[in-house]
Amino acid sequence: MATEMATVQQDMNRQDATPQPTTPQPTTPPVTRPFVTEARRIVVKVGSSSLTTAAGGLDADRVDALVDVLAKVRSGGEKEIVLVSSGAIAAGLAPLGLTRRPKDLARQQAAASVGQGLLVARYTASFARYGVRVGQVLLTTDDTSRRAHYRNAYRTLDQLLAMGALPVVNENDTVATDEIRFGDNDRLAALVAHLVRADLLVLLSDVDGLYDGDPAKPGTSRIAEVGGPQDIAHVEIGSAGKAGVGTGGMVTKVEAARIAAAAGIPVVLTSASRAADALAGRDTGTYFQRTGRRSADRLLWLAHASTPQGSLGLDDGAVRAVVEGKKSLLAAGIAAVEGDFVAGDPVELRDGSGRPVARGLVNFDAKELPRMLGRSTHELARELGPEYEREVVHRDDLVVLG
Repeated sequence: MATEMATVQQDMNRQDATPQPTTPQPTTPPVTRPFVTEARRIVVKVGSSSLTTAAGGLDADRVDALVDVLAKVRSGGEKEIVLVSSGAIAAGLAPLGLTRRPKDLARQQAAASVGQGLLVARYTASFARYGVRVGQVLLTTDDTSRRAHYRNAYRTLDQLLAMGALPVVNENDTVATDEIRFGDNDRLAALVAHLVRADLLVLLSDVDGLYDGDPAKPGTSRIAEVGGPQDIAHVEIGSAGKAGVGTGGMVTKVEAARIAAAAGIPVVLTSASRAADALAGRDTGTYFQRTGRRSADRLLWLAHASTPQGSLGLDDGAVRAVVEGKKSLLAAGIAAVEGDFVAGDPVELRDGSGRPVARGLVNFDAKELPRMLGRSTHELARELGPEYEREVVHRDDLVVLG
């Protein structure tokens, strides 16, 4: 009996010594983008398709999932989030009995009027779960390309962040006309990132990054990193998705990334479902490297957000003064006037071949300029009055294109 017990104990000892199979534990992808984790002020843009149902109307679960991620990122108090959110028009479709986004501006504005309140109410309730206050900021291009409006927009957003609120930014679709619209919130997000001097822009959509072909087809692969426009010159980029609730597509996202990167702001483009990994600095989506230097002026808005209301044809000397000398445009250098604009409107400045070389805010109405062409400021002041002794476009309101 003793011998049998000893044999059993030996067998148990051998079993204990034998390595037992273990259940694989899930691994967290490593942090490969330290610039993301080091970013303090972050602009996050989310598209309509990531927030709404295909039939229109907000998807509360999707909104809550995004809020969960953003609230966690800012929970330590070291990071600030500005959320640029589409979805107002899409949220207003179902309540108004519309099955798809309308094409005419009037019905889009009506849908936005209904949907904007629903969108912000949903964000307010969702962020309230974490004790986070939401502030709504609605913008048009007119609010940001003009000097005083630009400064006011920056002060408002900066103060909201300083007071611990989370700004939710959208285009003011209810009043914006075709002439003063951003056109898509991807570009708006890039410009807001520049306005608030963000350290990072994250673009969230329903696609997990930029691909070297149609991601729905086999054989295509995700482009993990873009060093500059030359890296994706060969890529055929798609347009808006099939849901019919948004205005953008990969084209607008890549253009937004290009604008932000040129302004010194790195960009991550990925899907809303991978927002947590993107904001944790993990290898997801497509990373666009900085290609330019950060600037604090509003001229990026003038170049990318304004719609010219006319044009001024310049002689060769004026082209050199504006483009190479970074000088103001005087009436003496203008050869032609086109368009129906008023003082303060954006206009294109064109060379002798008609090529746009700059864009600026004009100081005179179109009907005033013909009698001023080719004349010096002193001559104009003497004959027309002292109010004409000034620049047609001041260099502080002028940006060279290309």
